[in-house]
Amino acid sequence: MTYSVDMPLPARALAVGAHADDIEFGAGATLAKWAAQGCALLHVVCTDGSKGSWDPGEDLDALVAHRQDEQRDASRALGGRGDVEFLGWPDGELRNCPESRAQLVSAIRRFRPDVVLGHDPWKRYRLHPDHRHAGFLTVDAVVAARDPHFFPELGLVHHRPGTVLLFEADETDHVETTPGFAQRKIDALLAHRSQLRSTMGIDDPSVQSQLVAFDGRIRAQLVAHGGLVGAAEGEAFKAITDV
Repeated sequence: MTYSVDMPLPARALAVGAHADDIEFGAGATLAKWAAQGCALLHVVCTDGSKGSWDPGEDLDALVAHRQDEQRDASRALGGRGDVEFLGWPDGELRNCPESRAQLVSAIRRFRPDVVLGHDPWKRYRLHPDHRHAGFLTVDAVVAARDPHFFPELGLVHHRPGTVLLFEADETDHVETTPGFAQRKIDALLAHRSQLRSTMGIDDPSVQSQLVAFDGRIRAQLVAHGGLVGAAEGEAFKAITDV
């Protein structure tokens, strides 16, 4: 496999995640690197986070509000300004449909990113439906956003991003090298405090060994991805440049 390495610095990057924290897992170090060089970031989170708890008695309205605050904190941890748009679909019920596409097309046309990042919808054996739908929603919205006759009712000028980077891909062909940005990725993930147990395997954040183990898993993945191109650390993507 031949890999491309380090696309030109985008002025604006829009990242789409099925849930709060997905973007940080998939592309947190890359976004931190770009933000440090002046790139503007916009997170778009498709679902509301209302099922993101193992507690049957959880106050779900409070959980939704809390997860939105966490996502804004994560954006700031990456070097962004906390700019996040929430599409608001209930967890587990996201659909790639005209309504959701109009929402994401609106974000793309208003923000006008050079690069869009999102889940790879073609990843094999993906279990969670929100991840599958978010991936297809992302690529379908990019197509709709670029062409003027899709969603004219939005009243927004069409926009064609230059590149789409898909994370969690089975077949990667691009690496963004990210030496020095592992800690920002980790800090952004740990900003999702409500998900420490269910998503990150941290039952008690006061237990140092659990934090060390999580830190090690994230760094090991960055080392593995960077190693694809002989770099110390990196994040691997499927790149679509014919947009």
